[in-house]
Amino acid sequence: MTVTITIFSLLLIAATVLPQVQISHGAFRYLDFPRAQFLFLILATLPFAVIAVAPPWGFLIGVALAGAAVDQARHIVRFTPLWRPQSIRAEETREEAQVSILVVNVKQSNRAYDRLLRLVDDIGPDIFVALEVDADWVAGLHPLTEGFPERIDRPQDNGYGLVLWSKLPLEDTKVRELLVRDVLSVRTTVRLRDGRPFALFVLHPEPPVPSHDTDGRDAEIGLVGIETTETPLPSVVTGDLNDVAWSGTTRRFQRLSGLLDPRVGRGLYASFDARFAFLRWPLDHMFHDPRFRLVSMARLPDVGSDHFPMTFTLQLAEAEAQGEKIEEERPEDKAEIREMAAKEAREDRNPIGGDWEV
Repeated sequence: MTVTITIFSLLLIAATVLPQVQISHGAFRYLDFPRAQFLFLILATLPFAVIAVAPPWGFLIGVALAGAAVDQARHIVRFTPLWRPQSIRAEETREEAQVSILVVNVKQSNRAYDRLLRLVDDIGPDIFVALEVDADWVAGLHPLTEGFPERIDRPQDNGYGLVLWSKLPLEDTKVRELLVRDVLSVRTTVRLRDGRPFALFVLHPEPPVPSHDTDGRDAEIGLVGIETTETPLPSVVTGDLNDVAWSGTTRRFQRLSGLLDPRVGRGLYASFDARFAFLRWPLDHMFHDPRFRLVSMARLPDVGSDHFPMTFTLQLAEAEAQGEKIEEERPEDKAEIREMAAKEAREDRNPIGGDWEV
């Protein structure tokens, strides 16, 4: 019993320390994800370690576990009502200045089309984004097409297909492979009902896996962060980023882009994994320019995927405003992104997980 508790305690301490190592490898980066779960396990283990392990080792392990708990908690607490929000609520609503977005990773092998059809009908978003779609999914979603006159369909069989359908006009749309072959992203300009435009970016980079580095994912997220600063239009970035809101990659993205995370100060809105209540973290994101105000945000019911759908409604204002200030860009941020992007550009490989849903 004592040996088991000691080993388990050391593993929890290691799982807390290893994500601090600045190595872009899945074996390290994946440990960023289950911080809430690690915190629960650390707090549950701590009293047993202090009582069961002989002194002075029990005391030392207890101190280390307490430090690990503090470290895990500091990442998560920003995504609770205990923290000051980044996004400012809209004080009065103006529908002509609003956009509602529903984004969902459908899980390619999931065939519960009817559940998603009913949800989209019920929510009635201005913009509907579905990720991991193949040709069967595009056909399954066909009953919705009449309500979305602007449609971008890029089905693929590798888990990286997407559709972006809109009731609002789209302009200058580009579907790109930013770094990795067959890993798609979209950049488009959306025109609100009052005529004002904004830039919309949709991403679905590769997930971290223990057998590969995360340069493709990290560089793609960072490149889009830089790109948002190169347009005069207010920007919105959304999608399944395969990264959690508190990670170093996402924090660097925010420093580079200046975009706000509406979950800060409000809640985790854990969108993955819909199948297992204990294994959930926020993977499906929406970041917005400070010129937008938050009207609403919600995690939607299960549609048969391993992701919950997310919906956001934003309202474009005349001036910037934000609550909690984003960290200033660091001198090394752009250099790190360019280095990872250059390394990834030299690779010639298929995307990670391209055969998972076959």
